[in-house]
Amino acid sequence: MATAAAHRTAGTEPGEAAHPAASSARTAEQQTAFDEAVAADERIEPRDWMPDAYRATLVRQIAQHAHSEIIGMQPEANWITRAPSLRRKAILMAKVQDEAGHGLYLYSAAETLGTSREELLDKLHSGRQKYSSIFNYPTLTWADVGAIGWLVDGAAITNQVPLCRCSYGPYARAMVRVCKEESFHQRQGYESLLALSRGTEAQHEMAQDAVDRWWWPSLMMFGPPDDESSHSEQSMTWKIKRHSNDELRQRFVDICVPQAESLGLTLPDPDLAWNEARGHYDFGPIDWTEFWDVLKGNGPCNDQRITQRRRAHEEGAWVREAAAAHAAKHGKATA
Repeated sequence: MATAAAHRTAGTEPGEAAHPAASSARTAEQQTAFDEAVAADERIEPRDWMPDAYRATLVRQIAQHAHSEIIGMQPEANWITRAPSLRRKAILMAKVQDEAGHGLYLYSAAETLGTSREELLDKLHSGRQKYSSIFNYPTLTWADVGAIGWLVDGAAITNQVPLCRCSYGPYARAMVRVCKEESFHQRQGYESLLALSRGTEAQHEMAQDAVDRWWWPSLMMFGPPDDESSHSEQSMTWKIKRHSNDELRQRFVDICVPQAESLGLTLPDPDLAWNEARGHYDFGPIDWTEFWDVLKGNGPCNDQRITQRRRAHEEGAWVREAAAAHAAKHGKATA
């Protein structure tokens, strides 16, 4: 599809700016080529023409994803100094470092769409862009670290593996490494909960309490029901997303039920039952009032999370300045 690829390439021909009709015709050709490329499961690259709405949707989604990675470092970092062993401390430190790396991959992907990292961070700090509501809940015990690994990272994997086939190339490629590392995090969380569940009675109770508190917020991670999602349908049309919120949520429930049985833990849902006719587990209603309330900034840790993020950004200014100075010095030396 060399012709279609050529039509997708951004830019205008000489003289088109002076001839609106010619420019409009070319835009129509580019739109057609874009639609054909998406339909054929071809990747859209930064150099290609894309609709403004497609670009805006990608910036919003990738930014929210990147913000979630760096905000998500906080709940678990809270336990680094209190990990029960040197091994657990090393594992948790490595995981938190991975999350920082995921944020960097994603901010870099967003920059290919013509937006700067500084602009995205400014929108995060000012509340104009969101991050996942799950990170506004507190980590009260050591078992929460395991529950986050098993449930939160498990939900992230369920949501993000299809993004490896996202229509936008840089986002899809970034997700390949992110998902590999998230898979390791999920297994680490499962192993941590398994050790607690098979430990003392107090350790088992602590693991069960953590699962009780994190189960419902984890189901909310997939976003609102399909009939209330304002972006899902269009994102699926553009193949940014491959599955709807409700489809992914159901897949996650089906995965978690047998894993919970293996852990010897109970999921806090009296309505959870296998439905032979559907071939899936039925589960109880989600409290979407809580979801929207947390998303609006009224969660247990909203203020704490964003305050710490702003402070870290301000205190790290000297690192960014030093890095910029080093890069400029190195550039002059190379020249």
